Amino acid sequence: MTFKAFRVNQQEEEFSSGIEELELEDLSEGDVVIKVHYSSVNYKDAMASVKNSKIAQKYPLTPGIDLSGEVVESHSEQFREGDKVIATSYDIGVAKDGGYSEYARIPSEWIVELPEGLTLEESMIYGTAGFTAALSVHRLEEAGIRPEDGAILVTGATGGVGSMAIAMLAKLGYCVVASTGKESEHSYLKELGAKEVISREAVYSGKIKPLDKQLWAGAVDATGGNNLAAILSKLQYSGAVAVSGLTAGTDVPTTVFPFILRGVSLLGVDSVQCPMTIRRQIWNRMATDLKPEGLFEQMKNEVTLEELPETIHTLLEGKARGRNIVKL
Repeated sequence: MTFKAFRVNQQEEEFSSGIEELELEDLSEGDVVIKVHYSSVNYKDAMASVKNSKIAQKYPLTPGIDLSGEVVESHSEQFREGDKVIATSYDIGVAKDGGYSEYARIPSEWIVELPEGLTLEESMIYGTAGFTAALSVHRLEEAGIRPEDGAILVTGATGGVGSMAIAMLAKLGYCVVASTGKESEHSYLKELGAKEVISREAVYSGKIKPLDKQLWAGAVDATGGNNLAAILSKLQYSGAVAVSGLTAGTDVPTTVFPFILRGVSLLGVDSVQCPMTIRRQIWNRMATDLKPEGLFEQMKNEVTLEELPETIHTLLEGKARGRNIVKL
């Protein structure tokens, strides 16, 4: 049996990408074979699909850090043929072949059963971005941040994590303030649930004070860098920020003042190696209390394997909005 997969390969300076015909024996090692129904397009996938990638750890590689589908072969007691499943994160699409393929072989310890209340398509509209957003909300709740405490800032609001976080927080009753550099997207963000939309400059104007005016009870930040430092200085007493990204940089030029004078918390969010017990808990919440009505059709843009290169290019240019999913 042969099937289609989007593959990237690099030998020294020669790079290639495109659709290839594969057989099951070409796939990475694992004890569960999945007929992939959907995958998604994340920034990490885009970075793995270009020349001189710092993300891809082996070549040739099938990118796609997210996938959902149906088990067609299993050597694990945990799964059997016909089970509907989700697989995200770990080494998928980075060191092992991922979701941009009609079939994938995945280690069973990386697989989650599809929760009741979610379809395979919906799970990929969520994907790693949705999981990261949900985990960020979970971390804020663990830190004691409640809707009655005040507004929650969401940066990178038109991206996958930001968009999902806005909708989830609004569903839970939080007052969400969305930050974006795209003035044309204000209506879209308010449709997702944002009560207010502010510019990037309202978060970081070019100067960072050790302590600034207290504006937000918490924040979901996918940007890092100067933005994160500015957010820390503007959180209310006992506020918290859940950080999951670095698009604005890796260095955070802050002081200890927000932490020791306002009791602020900096919460790291890692979706890649998140323990399976928490992973299942978060996916179940994404099928229940964190699942906003009408979100999926509003955010979804469906593409084919053949349309992937253009979609990846759009994402790398910073022009993407919502969630791109790949139908296999």
